[in-house]
Amino acid sequence: MRYKSLAFVVLSLSISGLDATDFTNCLERVRNGEAGTGKIGATDNHGNVLEDVGKATGLTYGLSWLLPWLALVSQLPFGPKDRLDNLESVLLTIGSPMLAAYSLTLTVLNGRWIARRFSKHNYPNIRNAVRVLSSLQQAPLRVTNEDALLASLIVLPHNDEWWRELIEWLAYPHTWSISAVTSISWVVTAYIFTVIDSFMGDLTVTINAHGQGSVGSLWLWLLPIVIGWLQLSPKCDEVRVRSAVERANKIAYVATDTHPVLVQEHTEQRAIYLPFSEGDEEDDVLRRDERVTAPIYNYARFLPWLQAVEKVSETFEVVSGHYRRHESVDPDITWLTTADGGTGHWSKPHERNRVVLLLEADGDLKSSPGLL
Repeated sequence: MRYKSLAFVVLSLSISGLDATDFTNCLERVRNGEAGTGKIGATDNHGNVLEDVGKATGLTYGLSWLLPWLALVSQLPFGPKDRLDNLESVLLTIGSPMLAAYSLTLTVLNGRWIARRFSKHNYPNIRNAVRVLSSLQQAPLRVTNEDALLASLIVLPHNDEWWRELIEWLAYPHTWSISAVTSISWVVTAYIFTVIDSFMGDLTVTINAHGQGSVGSLWLWLLPIVIGWLQLSPKCDEVRVRSAVERANKIAYVATDTHPVLVQEHTEQRAIYLPFSEGDEEDDVLRRDERVTAPIYNYARFLPWLQAVEKVSETFEVVSGHYRRHESVDPDITWLTTADGGTGHWSKPHERNRVVLLLEADGDLKSSPGLL
């Protein structure tokens, strides 16, 4: 139903655009010499350009000024697995420059906000958490602490690898390339020549015939949008993002009453997961736009993403409080400190302070990761 509605809107806009153009009046103006010359505007029934505008039976449709901008559209960030979703994101971007600018600005501001939000915490993997959560802005991010999954993900030393590996698997680029630089250069050069050509002859005739000048300038908004996304390099490839999170969750551990185990051996739930598939959530129909990874849909992901980040931040705040008070997971373990080789400050708890002591059958003590 959604795609049928989209097709209907596109068809309606196309038809309305044709109805809005008075081709008869345009043809009469060309014949009278009011718009166009023999090389601009007048053709016969076969499309041949006529020198004698009085014999014109057709009009040219100069779109050469538009081609560079259409090529630049290919540099916009896509990512959804469904091609119709990609097409819809293109139409939304071109049809609503304000929404495109809003999505870009929202991504930048979210990145700055999360860095400030986590800057007051001090615990291992803080920086990794900021990078992971910021990279998942274009995904339907969900966080849960059911069965102490989130607390385990943050506290257990076993899960330090989870954060590092997820960052590595999310580190695929959508940034500057030769094709991107070529497209941008083509647009800038074409626009400069368009402006120069506008002043070479009759300005009014040139604008009316070619759509240059003010009409061409209307597309200038696309240039900073494309440059901004190339600079940010959003992680919006649905297949890669889904694969990265699923691979990382295979090496995640959760604390139990006896010892830490792999999460996949303990429960089907995950601390951080992405419900891309329909049916993963009860209200999945209402969250359809949220699951489309194209950045233009950031308006649908903003609040759920913010809620997920707050859950992670609150957990880091709790464990950071224990760290500042030098409280180990197990009160029987003496607090140990680890120097930061870069600054010399005591910047993180020792791994011994992130475990509990268990009494083995023979009466000996052993260490086992636990939770704060």
